[in-house]
Amino acid sequence: MIESIATRFAQVSPTVDFWSLRLVREVSENISVRQGILQPVHNSTSVGALITIMDGNRSGYAATSDLSISGLKTAVRRAQHLAQATQNNCVFSATELVKPTQSGNYTTPVETAWETLPLVEKINLLQDACSALKLSERIVDWQSYLGYQKAEVLFITSDGIRIEQTFHTIAPGLEAVANEGAKTQIRTGGGWGTARQGGLEQLNKLHFPQDAKRIAQQALDLLQAPSCPTGKMDVLLMPSQMMLQIHESIGHPLELDRILGDERNYAGTSFVSMDMFGNYQYGSDLLNVSFDPNLTEELASYAFDDDGTKAEKVSIIQNGLLQRPLGGASSQARAGLQGVANSRACGWNRAPIDRMANLNLEVGKHSLQDLIASIEHGILMDTNKSWSIDDSRNKFQFGCEFGQLIENGELKGLVSNPNYRGISATFWRNLAMVGDQTTFDILGTPYCGKGEPNQMIHVGHASPACVFHSVDVFGDS
Repeated sequence: MIESIATRFAQVSPTVDFWSLRLVREVSENISVRQGILQPVHNSTSVGALITIMDGNRSGYAATSDLSISGLKTAVRRAQHLAQATQNNCVFSATELVKPTQSGNYTTPVETAWETLPLVEKINLLQDACSALKLSERIVDWQSYLGYQKAEVLFITSDGIRIEQTFHTIAPGLEAVANEGAKTQIRTGGGWGTARQGGLEQLNKLHFPQDAKRIAQQALDLLQAPSCPTGKMDVLLMPSQMMLQIHESIGHPLELDRILGDERNYAGTSFVSMDMFGNYQYGSDLLNVSFDPNLTEELASYAFDDDGTKAEKVSIIQNGLLQRPLGGASSQARAGLQGVANSRACGWNRAPIDRMANLNLEVGKHSLQDLIASIEHGILMDTNKSWSIDDSRNKFQFGCEFGQLIENGELKGLVSNPNYRGISATFWRNLAMVGDQTTFDILGTPYCGKGEPNQMIHVGHASPACVFHSVDVFGDS
């Protein structure tokens, strides 16, 4: 189907210095069972194209879901009209843009295809998981979820570049809500709120559905737990919370278009400025963060970004020192800085902008037991529940579902509603220990929003467990 559209476009392609066509076809299926009741199964298919033209110092783009010859012609004319209309109001000239130079392809490795398990068996799996969540009458809401998406992308240019990529994404999840009197606790697992590339083989790696009884029991146990203590103390963050910490206080502030001011009137700017790269101590010397599109199970793995730039692993923060921003080809041309291949769009009807992709914290050398043993007084925190961060992505306050007291190097009783707050640079400079590969997990969010009009996009984060000193911790009382 996509190939036939590309052939059709060849008949109407414009006579300009440069054009590109990005064709996207997305198919998804989402199944959920809540309180033992199957919810409506949601299936969707979306197909469309984004046409970009550059002519002299002008550039413009237009998207269309009308993929007939007349529809493609209309989109070409619209792109040319916009290029003409905006030529005197451009932030930078189209002549500064770096055009793609390499063709290639990418397909998510899949061991067990989504289609190999019939719909009725997927529903039965969710029903069984839902039943396992209902451990007690105090579990007042419970649900299981399973989602899948296949995205096929073809990117071609007037220079003869051809890039084909196919992505398979799996997203399971389990949720249990416990209540007793005025106290309510929620616990999630089995991949809830995260996703991976791959097929059904990823379910077991995300602990789905075997997490069901554990998370339900923890929700019940948290009902009896005292509130998290308040004060300055050490914090051990598990990977499910490190995901959010990396996302909000490293990923977003390092997006180069945000630093250049593009998000100012919508989602804020950044405390990072362009003169910090190469000399700013972002964290302790244990902080090593990479942009890695090659970890194939991770949610935002790809061979090329949506502007056709070849993607490769690069260091973003090395031994605590800020190395480079998360900026694609356009932002790099504007800023005169070296960035990464992260110009990305959420679908065919959006233009690519700078988006973090797979942003990972590299492993250290300590086991989980080492991390726990290092703490005299502190809290282990797991799974994000709430977040707040200022519009320069600097000051933050995060809450977690699960907390456990650590005293004299040993895990003690549970604590409910653990929260912590800080300032990005101070917090990362207090990074004291980094877990080894046995503490490492691959996670990611399908729900990162940014841009006007908004783009909800997939972002991957992989991290080991980490210990931070002198963190401002508080509970709910």
